[in-house]
Amino acid sequence: MMVSESSVHLSVVIPAYNEALRLPETLSHSIEYLKKQPYRSELIVVNDGSSDETEKAVQSLFSGPVPVKLLAHPDDANHGKGASVRLGMLSAGGTYRLFMDADNSASLDQIDLFWPLLDQGYEVVVGSRALKGAIIDAHQPRYKELAGRLGNWIIRVSAVPGIMDTQTGFKIFAGDKAEVIFSRQTIDRWGFDIELLAIARFHGFRIAEIPIKWANASGSKVTMDSYLEVLKDVWRIRRNLKAGIYK
Repeated sequence: MMVSESSVHLSVVIPAYNEALRLPETLSHSIEYLKKQPYRSELIVVNDGSSDETEKAVQSLFSGPVPVKLLAHPDDANHGKGASVRLGMLSAGGTYRLFMDADNSASLDQIDLFWPLLDQGYEVVVGSRALKGAIIDAHQPRYKELAGRLGNWIIRVSAVPGIMDTQTGFKIFAGDKAEVIFSRQTIDRWGFDIELLAIARFHGFRIAEIPIKWANASGSKVTMDSYLEVLKDVWRIRRNLKAGIYK
């Protein structure tokens, strides 16, 4: 892994909506990991219109050993996870840019598994709960797991063949490819992960999927309506591909 001493090697983007309780532990864990690494890094939290103390939780870490930046949408309203990840990714300066969830369901230290694939020339690497070797420490409720499996099958058939798990919130992008992908992203909420991979495929970027360790955190904001919204987004992505929206 070639590292420049003068530039940010890794940007970590964390979208946050009312995450005052879970975010501090995630940030502390991530900072502890990053400060031990031989490269420059930055943490970017995007406050997605929170009504709790999310902003204060981030501000308390501004003077720490790893740069922590706080972003928000211009109108301070809730725009969705996809919109928040896009804002963070296009504001980042890292040679590589990763987004992860505020609940730390996949911890930042797992990025060590991703570097060899990036060194091999892959430009997008996604963490997966579905591949052999994945470790699920805490499962979602059974109905959510079944809905997720059905949804993933439809997604593979309809939008991104070959990717077993499109929805895990732990994905890394080469910085120049992130600029191409996120500047073309149109979906602001749950289906955005699928769209990112569809755009990457459309542009011929190399994608790898790798099993990770994942734990379902309490307080998930994903509902059954979210699964239905994702399926609607799949058809929207198909229309966009046919219409050449992602050129």
